[in-house]
Amino acid sequence: MLKPIRRVACSPALAACQQMMQRFALWLCDPATTGALISQQGLQPPVLASAIEANWLWGFLQRVDAGQSLLSRAQTVAAMPPAQKADMAVWIQTVSALVTQFQPAPNQWPINRPVASELGWRAFKALMEAFYEKGFRSGLPYLPNGTPTAAGGVSYAEYVSAFRSEHRLSLSPHAREVCVLCGGPLGDTPHVDHWIIKSAFPLLSVCADNLQLICNTCNEAPNKGDKPVHSKGSFADWFHPYLRPGNGALQLDYVLPELSVRCAATTPADQSKAGNLDGLLNLSSRWTREFKAEYASHQDVLIRREKRRIQSGQPRHTAVEILSYVQQWQADLAASEPHYEVRQALATALQEPSRLAAWHSELNLV
Repeated sequence: MLKPIRRVACSPALAACQQMMQRFALWLCDPATTGALISQQGLQPPVLASAIEANWLWGFLQRVDAGQSLLSRAQTVAAMPPAQKADMAVWIQTVSALVTQFQPAPNQWPINRPVASELGWRAFKALMEAFYEKGFRSGLPYLPNGTPTAAGGVSYAEYVSAFRSEHRLSLSPHAREVCVLCGGPLGDTPHVDHWIIKSAFPLLSVCADNLQLICNTCNEAPNKGDKPVHSKGSFADWFHPYLRPGNGALQLDYVLPELSVRCAATTPADQSKAGNLDGLLNLSSRWTREFKAEYASHQDVLIRREKRRIQSGQPRHTAVEILSYVQQWQADLAASEPHYEVRQALATALQEPSRLAAWHSELNLV
């Protein structure tokens, strides 16, 4: 979220799939829906919006997950008692209206699963997650603009490619890519992240507002992992990649005596959000490691240069020359490179008179 995060060209296809999932889930929770009604004919309009979607969904339900067909999972949900169906329907409507959580006076976000029956919840969870694990992987029934299609729909691989292309900071195809959350290297094996974890909110498994491509360091424990991105059901003190972006609201503050960096907000109103993001991703500690590593790298460069000057009988570096070195390095920093913000913070810190004098001393140049 240090970098701008934008919806990609195929996001309408994901939004259309999200609407189909919501429509199907609510239909399963209708008291009048039974397992016997779940058929290719039974899914046709008006249950789903189009015959293309109905036929795709019927084929999707024939797939097997953990030794059990997705159709049998749907039948388990349809067989839940009316009271449980009613609770589930309320949960589906609340979770589907994610955007309202970032508007004034939102409804309480559910923090507990909606169904008392373990069997019913497991079936619903497996069914909704399969839209991501199986449907998205092989291709959804939508063109990038969200129009239903019987063949050639948007797939996981296309989404990854579109996200990488949209968020590439350099025109060169060989340039390093940057993680939108931390500003570090995206890496060779980035993860498609569910901002709100799909294990707890499987209905959002293919939600365009819930997906982004980030580095594996950000996505894995002890960083984001399965941590919640709300405070006991409230999103008030949290950024969101699309609905409340952090880009432009974050800054890196350096602590000169410690040679450390802290994740901070540009305005006091966003400080709690910056703190929550820092806790989610451990940004301050990760940025500080990079800050110190980059410092050590430049210190090594100057030490080696100093040794060569001494060996050749040249005068030793002066404080002015060190300052010039730092200023030239700062001028050459590229915003398209990983850790650009950390390196800018370091370059600024090194030009503080006290830090410049300390560095001069550390190099044994006094």
